[in-house]
Amino acid sequence: MCGIVGLHLRNPELYPRLGELLSGMLCEMSNRGSDSAGVAVYGDPRWTPPGRGCVSLLDIGAEAGAVGVAVGSEVGLDVDVTMIGDTYLLTSDKDSESLLAAAKVVYPEALVAGFGADLAVLKGVGAPADLTASWGLTTARGWQGVGHTRMATESAVTPSGAHPYAVGPEQCLVHNGSFANHATIRRELQSAGVRFDSENDTEVGARFVASRLAAGRNVETALKELCATFDGFYTLLVSNRDSFAVVRDAIACKPAVIAETADWVAMGSEYRALSGLPGVEKAAIWEPEPEVVYAWQR
Repeated sequence: MCGIVGLHLRNPELYPRLGELLSGMLCEMSNRGSDSAGVAVYGDPRWTPPGRGCVSLLDIGAEAGAVGVAVGSEVGLDVDVTMIGDTYLLTSDKDSESLLAAAKVVYPEALVAGFGADLAVLKGVGAPADLTASWGLTTARGWQGVGHTRMATESAVTPSGAHPYAVGPEQCLVHNGSFANHATIRRELQSAGVRFDSENDTEVGARFVASRLAAGRNVETALKELCATFDGFYTLLVSNRDSFAVVRDAIACKPAVIAETADWVAMGSEYRALSGLPGVEKAAIWEPEPEVVYAWQR
Protein backbone atom coordinates (compact mmCIF):
# COMPACT_ATOMS: atom_id res chain seq x y z
CA MET A 1 0.00 0.00 0.00
CA CYS A 2 1.39 3.40 -1.06
CA GLY A 3 -0.07 6.86 -1.49
CA ILE A 4 0.15 8.91 -4.67
CA VAL A 5 -0.90 12.49 -5.33
CA GLY A 6 -0.74 14.89 -8.24
CA LEU A 7 -1.75 18.49 -8.86
CA HIS A 8 -1.91 20.27 -12.22
CA LEU A 9 -2.64 23.99 -11.88
CA ARG A 10 -4.53 25.79 -14.63
CA ASN A 11 -4.80 29.16 -12.88
CA PRO A 12 -1.45 31.02 -12.71
CA GLU A 13 -2.65 32.83 -9.60
CA LEU A 14 -2.27 29.50 -7.77
CA TYR A 15 1.32 28.86 -8.92
CA PRO A 16 2.81 30.42 -5.73
CA ARG A 17 0.83 27.88 -3.68
CA LEU A 18 1.92 24.71 -5.49
CA GLY A 19 4.31 23.54 -2.78
CA GLU A 20 1.92 24.36 0.05
CA LEU A 21 -0.92 22.43 -1.60
CA LEU A 22 1.26 19.50 -2.67
CA SER A 23 2.74 19.19 0.84
CA GLY A 24 -0.70 18.97 2.37
CA MET A 25 -1.83 16.37 -0.13
CA LEU A 26 1.26 14.19 0.35
CA CYS A 27 1.28 14.36 4.16
CA GLU A 28 -2.40 13.41 4.23
CA MET A 29 -1.42 10.12 2.55
CA SER A 30 1.41 9.29 4.97
CA ASN A 31 -0.45 6.51 6.76
CA ARG A 32 -0.52 4.58 3.47
CA GLY A 33 3.23 4.09 3.93
CA SER A 34 6.02 6.23 5.31
CA ASP A 35 9.18 4.25 4.50
CA SER A 36 10.21 6.88 1.96
CA ALA A 37 8.72 9.70 -0.06
CA GLY A 38 9.40 11.94 -3.00
CA VAL A 39 8.07 14.76 -5.12
CA ALA A 40 8.50 16.18 -8.61
CA VAL A 41 7.99 19.94 -8.92
CA TYR A 42 7.59 21.59 -12.31
CA GLY A 43 8.26 25.30 -12.71
CA ASP A 44 9.85 26.63 -9.51
CA PRO A 45 12.07 29.47 -10.82
CA ARG A 46 14.45 29.28 -7.84
CA TRP A 47 15.12 25.56 -8.11
CA THR A 48 14.92 25.26 -11.90
CA PRO A 49 15.39 28.68 -13.54
CA PRO A 50 13.63 29.04 -16.91
CA GLY A 51 15.79 28.29 -19.92
CA ARG A 52 18.39 26.29 -17.98
CA GLY A 53 19.22 22.61 -18.03
CA CYS A 54 18.39 20.88 -14.74
CA VAL A 55 19.53 17.62 -13.12
CA SER A 56 18.61 16.20 -9.69
CA LEU A 57 21.24 13.88 -8.15
CA LEU A 58 21.61 11.89 -4.92
CA ASP A 59 24.44 9.93 -3.28
CA ILE A 60 27.35 12.18 -4.26
CA GLY A 61 28.82 12.88 -0.82
CA ALA A 62 30.63 16.09 -1.72
CA GLU A 63 30.27 19.78 -0.95
CA ALA A 64 27.89 21.56 -3.34
CA GLY A 65 30.47 24.08 -4.53
CA ALA A 66 32.95 21.32 -5.37
CA VAL A 67 30.28 19.49 -7.35
CA GLY A 68 29.58 22.64 -9.37
CA VAL A 69 33.26 23.14 -10.16
CA ALA A 70 33.82 19.50 -11.12
CA VAL A 71 30.79 19.17 -13.38
CA GLY A 72 31.32 22.68 -14.79
CA SER A 73 34.85 21.73 -15.85
CA GLU A 74 33.49 18.66 -17.63
CA VAL A 75 30.61 20.43 -19.36
CA GLY A 76 32.57 23.58 -20.21
CA LEU A 77 30.09 26.01 -18.65
CA ASP A 78 29.29 27.28 -15.17
CA VAL A 79 27.14 24.88 -13.15
CA ASP A 80 25.18 26.07 -10.12
CA VAL A 81 24.41 23.53 -7.39
CA THR A 82 21.70 23.94 -4.76
CA MET A 83 21.31 21.45 -1.91
CA ILE A 84 17.66 20.65 -1.10
CA GLY A 85 17.70 18.07 1.67
CA ASP A 86 20.00 15.35 0.33
CA THR A 87 19.39 16.27 -3.32
CA TYR A 88 21.98 18.07 -5.40
CA LEU A 89 20.09 20.23 -7.87
CA LEU A 90 22.38 21.15 -10.77
CA THR A 91 21.46 23.90 -13.25
CA SER A 92 23.39 25.32 -16.18
CA ASP A 93 22.97 27.09 -19.50
CA LYS A 94 23.80 23.71 -21.06
CA ASP A 95 20.83 21.53 -22.01
CA SER A 96 19.71 18.98 -19.43
CA GLU A 97 20.90 15.85 -21.23
CA SER A 98 24.40 17.27 -21.81
CA LEU A 99 24.52 18.38 -18.19
CA LEU A 100 23.47 14.90 -17.08
CA ALA A 101 26.11 13.25 -19.27
CA ALA A 102 28.81 15.44 -17.74
CA ALA A 103 27.62 14.70 -14.21
CA LYS A 104 27.74 10.96 -14.90
CA VAL A 105 31.36 11.23 -16.07
CA VAL A 106 32.40 13.00 -12.86
CA TYR A 107 30.12 11.06 -10.47
CA PRO A 108 29.37 7.71 -12.12
CA GLU A 109 27.91 6.22 -8.92
CA ALA A 110 25.48 9.07 -8.27
CA LEU A 111 21.78 8.30 -8.35
CA VAL A 112 19.93 10.31 -10.99
CA ALA A 113 16.65 11.37 -9.38
CA GLY A 114 15.46 13.30 -12.46
CA PHE A 115 16.43 15.63 -15.27
CA GLY A 116 14.86 18.07 -17.68
CA ALA A 117 13.91 21.71 -18.06
CA ASP A 118 11.80 23.10 -15.20
CA LEU A 119 11.88 19.79 -13.25
CA ALA A 120 13.20 19.27 -9.72
CA VAL A 121 12.90 15.78 -8.19
CA LEU A 122 13.42 15.34 -4.45
CA LYS A 123 13.22 12.02 -2.65
CA GLY A 124 14.54 10.31 0.45
CA VAL A 125 13.99 7.82 3.24
CA GLY A 126 11.60 8.85 6.00
CA ALA A 127 8.12 10.16 6.68
CA PRO A 128 6.57 12.75 4.33
CA ALA A 129 6.17 15.37 7.07
CA ASP A 130 9.88 15.21 7.94
CA LEU A 131 11.05 15.17 4.33
CA THR A 132 8.80 17.97 3.08
CA ALA A 133 9.96 20.13 6.02
CA SER A 134 13.63 19.46 5.22
CA TRP A 135 13.01 20.38 1.58
CA GLY A 136 11.11 23.56 2.38
CA LEU A 137 8.45 22.25 0.02
CA THR A 138 5.70 24.57 1.24
CA THR A 139 7.59 27.51 -0.31
CA ALA A 140 7.85 25.90 -3.76
CA ARG A 141 5.90 27.32 -6.66
CA GLY A 142 5.12 26.12 -10.16
CA TRP A 143 2.36 24.73 -12.34
CA GLN A 144 2.51 21.02 -11.56
CA GLY A 145 3.56 18.64 -8.82
CA VAL A 146 3.55 14.89 -8.20
CA GLY A 147 4.15 13.09 -4.91
CA HIS A 148 4.47 9.58 -3.49
CA THR A 149 4.74 8.02 -0.04
CA ARG A 150 5.88 4.41 0.00
CA MET A 151 5.23 1.19 1.85
CA ALA A 152 8.10 -0.94 0.58
CA THR A 153 7.14 -4.38 -0.75
CA GLU A 154 9.29 -5.00 -3.83
CA SER A 155 12.75 -3.67 -2.96
CA ALA A 156 14.89 -2.10 -0.22
CA VAL A 157 14.04 1.12 1.58
CA THR A 158 16.62 3.39 -0.06
CA PRO A 159 16.51 6.61 -2.08
CA SER A 160 16.86 4.51 -5.25
CA GLY A 161 13.67 2.66 -4.29
CA ALA A 162 11.71 5.83 -3.59
CA HIS A 163 9.31 7.35 -6.09
CA PRO A 164 8.95 9.34 -8.33
CA TYR A 165 10.88 7.50 -11.00
CA ALA A 166 12.00 10.23 -13.37
CA VAL A 167 13.97 8.32 -15.99
CA GLY A 168 13.18 10.29 -19.15
CA PRO A 169 13.61 14.01 -19.88
CA GLU A 170 11.04 16.01 -17.87
CA GLN A 171 9.12 12.78 -17.15
CA CYS A 172 8.11 11.12 -13.91
CA LEU A 173 5.97 8.21 -12.79
CA VAL A 174 4.50 7.24 -9.42
CA HIS A 175 2.81 3.93 -8.70
CA ASN A 176 0.58 2.30 -6.12
CA GLY A 177 0.44 -1.45 -6.56
CA SER A 178 2.58 -4.28 -7.86
CA PHE A 179 3.59 -5.51 -11.33
CA ALA A 180 3.54 -9.32 -11.43
CA ASN A 181 5.64 -9.76 -14.59
CA HIS A 182 8.17 -6.97 -14.06
CA ALA A 183 11.17 -9.34 -14.07
CA THR A 184 10.40 -10.55 -17.59
CA ILE A 185 9.89 -7.01 -18.90
CA ARG A 186 13.08 -5.86 -17.14
CA ARG A 187 15.07 -8.51 -19.02
CA GLU A 188 13.52 -7.44 -22.31
CA LEU A 189 14.37 -3.80 -21.69
CA GLN A 190 17.90 -4.69 -20.57
CA SER A 191 18.44 -6.69 -23.76
CA ALA A 192 17.50 -3.50 -25.64
CA GLY A 193 20.20 -1.57 -23.76
CA VAL A 194 18.14 -0.02 -20.96
CA ARG A 195 20.00 0.33 -17.64
CA PHE A 196 18.35 0.20 -14.22
CA ASP A 197 19.15 1.89 -10.91
CA SER A 198 17.11 -0.33 -8.56
CA GLU A 199 15.29 -3.62 -8.18
CA ASN A 200 11.97 -1.82 -7.80
CA ASP A 201 9.14 -3.00 -10.05
CA THR A 202 8.01 0.61 -10.50
CA GLU A 203 11.26 1.46 -12.25
CA VAL A 204 10.41 -1.17 -14.87
CA GLY A 205 7.13 0.61 -15.56
CA ALA A 206 8.86 3.98 -15.73
CA ARG A 207 11.55 2.70 -18.10
CA PHE A 208 8.89 1.07 -20.29
CA VAL A 209 6.90 4.31 -20.56
CA ALA A 210 10.07 6.35 -21.19
CA SER A 211 11.09 3.97 -23.99
CA ARG A 212 7.70 4.35 -25.64
CA LEU A 213 7.74 8.13 -25.37
CA ALA A 214 11.28 8.19 -26.81
CA ALA A 215 9.97 6.15 -29.75
CA GLY A 216 7.42 8.86 -30.51
CA ARG A 217 4.29 7.67 -28.72
CA ASN A 218 2.18 10.18 -26.86
CA VAL A 219 1.48 9.53 -23.18
CA GLU A 220 -1.99 8.06 -23.82
CA THR A 221 -0.62 5.50 -26.29
CA ALA A 222 2.33 4.67 -24.04
CA LEU A 223 0.01 3.95 -21.11
CA LYS A 224 -2.33 1.85 -23.22
CA GLU A 225 0.68 -0.24 -24.29
CA LEU A 226 1.67 -0.56 -20.62
CA CYS A 227 -1.80 -1.87 -19.76
CA ALA A 228 -1.51 -4.44 -22.55
CA THR A 229 1.98 -5.54 -21.45
CA PHE A 230 2.03 -5.49 -17.63
CA ASP A 231 0.16 -7.84 -15.33
CA GLY A 232 -0.73 -6.88 -11.78
CA PHE A 233 -2.64 -4.36 -9.71
CA TYR A 234 -1.78 -0.70 -10.14
CA THR A 235 -2.73 2.93 -10.23
CA LEU A 236 -0.22 5.07 -12.13
CA LEU A 237 0.28 8.79 -12.47
CA VAL A 238 2.62 9.87 -15.27
CA SER A 239 3.65 13.45 -15.97
CA ASN A 240 5.97 15.45 -18.11
CA ARG A 241 6.50 19.19 -18.38
CA ASP A 242 3.21 19.74 -20.20
CA SER A 243 0.98 16.77 -19.36
CA PHE A 244 -0.56 14.85 -16.52
CA ALA A 245 -2.10 11.37 -16.92
CA VAL A 246 -3.69 8.67 -14.73
CA VAL A 247 -4.49 5.01 -15.45
CA ARG A 248 -5.62 1.99 -13.39
CA ASP A 249 -5.39 -1.74 -14.05
CA ALA A 250 -8.11 -3.86 -15.64
CA ILE A 251 -10.04 -4.45 -12.41
CA ALA A 252 -9.20 -1.08 -10.81
CA CYS A 253 -7.96 -2.79 -7.66
CA LYS A 254 -5.91 0.11 -6.29
CA PRO A 255 -7.82 3.21 -5.16
CA ALA A 256 -7.77 6.55 -6.95
CA VAL A 257 -9.88 9.68 -7.03
CA ILE A 258 -9.73 12.53 -9.57
CA ALA A 259 -11.11 16.03 -9.03
CA GLU A 260 -11.33 18.82 -11.60
CA THR A 261 -12.19 22.51 -11.53
CA ALA A 262 -11.53 25.41 -13.87
CA ASP A 263 -8.44 26.20 -11.74
CA TRP A 264 -6.84 22.78 -11.35
CA VAL A 265 -6.90 19.02 -11.89
CA ALA A 266 -5.84 16.77 -9.01
CA MET A 267 -5.68 13.10 -8.12
CA GLY A 268 -4.98 11.17 -4.97
CA SER A 269 -5.17 7.65 -3.66
CA GLU A 270 -8.01 8.81 -1.41
CA TYR A 271 -10.36 11.80 -1.41
CA ARG A 272 -8.91 13.18 1.83
CA ALA A 273 -5.72 14.06 -0.10
CA LEU A 274 -7.85 16.48 -2.16
CA SER A 275 -10.09 17.83 0.57
CA GLY A 276 -7.91 20.88 1.32
CA LEU A 277 -7.69 22.16 -2.25
CA PRO A 278 -9.27 25.57 -2.94
CA GLY A 279 -12.73 25.23 -4.46
CA VAL A 280 -12.88 21.44 -4.05
CA GLU A 281 -16.49 21.70 -2.90
CA LYS A 282 -17.39 22.74 -6.48
CA ALA A 283 -15.17 20.20 -8.23
CA ALA A 284 -16.25 17.37 -10.48
CA ILE A 285 -15.07 14.28 -8.60
CA TRP A 286 -14.91 10.68 -9.82
CA GLU A 287 -13.03 7.39 -9.64
CA PRO A 288 -11.11 6.57 -12.84
CA GLU A 289 -12.47 3.62 -14.80
CA PRO A 290 -10.35 0.49 -15.41
CA GLU A 291 -7.73 0.86 -18.18
CA VAL A 292 -9.05 4.26 -19.23
CA VAL A 293 -6.27 6.83 -19.66
CA TYR A 294 -7.21 10.25 -18.28
CA ALA A 295 -4.84 12.93 -19.57
CA TRP A 296 -4.62 16.70 -19.48
CA GLN A 297 -2.33 19.06 -21.38
CA ARG A 298 -0.90 22.32 -20.11
